[in-house]
Amino acid sequence: MKNIFFYKTEIGQIGIVESNNAITNVLFPGENFSEDALVNETKLLKEAYRQLQEYLAGTRKDFMLPLAPAGTKFMLHVWEALRSIPYGETRSYKEIAQSIGNQKASRAVGIANNHNPTPIFIPCHRVITSNGKMGGYRWGLQIKEHLLKLEKQHADN
Repeated sequence: MKNIFFYKTEIGQIGIVESNNAITNVLFPGENFSEDALVNETKLLKEAYRQLQEYLAGTRKDFMLPLAPAGTKFMLHVWEALRSIPYGETRSYKEIAQSIGNQKASRAVGIANNHNPTPIFIPCHRVITSNGKMGGYRWGLQIKEHLLKLEKQHADN
């Protein structure tokens, strides 16, 4: 059974979904969760929200949560690479492709990045274009810019 709960944050109302004691999805404002889920604030969802609030306050740099995003083998490989990008730093799509051993997969990395079901917890916002531009962000460039600026401000703390 999946549980979902919604929390008000500085970047809007966020929905966090858990199933089998792992976080499976993070929903940004305007996203709908079409799967059956019970609106129920579990202990894990409370903890995920607590850690998210600490992150947004600039006091948490790493998440200590069980994650279970659903995706292809390639997507899971990309998402694992995203988790290795240090707080306050960025990597290009090309650099992520190289890090997973497929330097020609920049576009596929972008697609996997766009399909990340657990944004922020898996930091897809830290991926930019090779020329240093923001690139895209499924949840809006304002949120991506906000998260990158937040991390830059608190990176040395």
